[in-house]
Amino acid sequence: MRSPRPSKIASLSPSLRHQLNMYACAAGAAGVGILTLTVSAEGKIVYTKTDQQIPPNFGIPPFYLDLNNDGINDFSFLNFYSKTSSTLELSVAPVDRSNEIFSTGAGYAAALRGGAKLGPRGKFQRRLGEGMVEGYVFRKGTCQGPWKDAHNRYLGLKFEIKGKMHYGWARLSVVCDFPHAIQATLTGYAYETIANKPIITGKTKGPDVDEGGTLGELARGASSLSGSRTR
Repeated sequence: MRSPRPSKIASLSPSLRHQLNMYACAAGAAGVGILTLTVSAEGKIVYTKTDQQIPPNFGIPPFYLDLNNDGINDFSFLNFYSKTSSTLELSVAPVDRSNEIFSTGAGYAAALRGGAKLGPRGKFQRRLGEGMVEGYVFRKGTCQGPWKDAHNRYLGLKFEIKGKMHYGWARLSVVCDFPHAIQATLTGYAYETIANKPIITGKTKGPDVDEGGTLGELARGASSLSGSRTR
């Protein structure tokens, strides 16, 4: 009779291996057998690195961002420049009505730093009203707002994929030097594949498993049980 083929063992991160060892030792000392270990799945962050200028588009179509690269535009940028009217205007708007932008609450898109959490409780807004610019603005010969000379700041974005909401970010650097056109550069963007799961600005990848949840609690519980029995 043929012996069964050995099953493949999934590789574990050092942190997860350490927690398994902790649990096994504590469970052994307490007389507890390992029956089942449940590892909860984490989402996947899809990151796209780029270096794209958002050109001044007087009389030409907007610059579009397809956040999850599925061929459907999610947000549009307008870098308006008119030397004759002394007007500079840089704005971002959702293409789909259900998409939203993290806002300062004062008519501007927030210029977030790395490490900000974007999720269901975030201050997202859709369109800010008829005749108002969605996003960040420089106009009438002045440079103002949170995106004035911003370097590697993040737009918080909320958008729909197959009827479910996902969170993402876009990283931009902006230079406003009137009377010249605004220089705006998109340097990267990312989104979370699990619907309604928060994402951290600047984070380009995440762990494949939740190493700080179920296993950690089991290890701490078994360790506590072991200590109480020893005493």
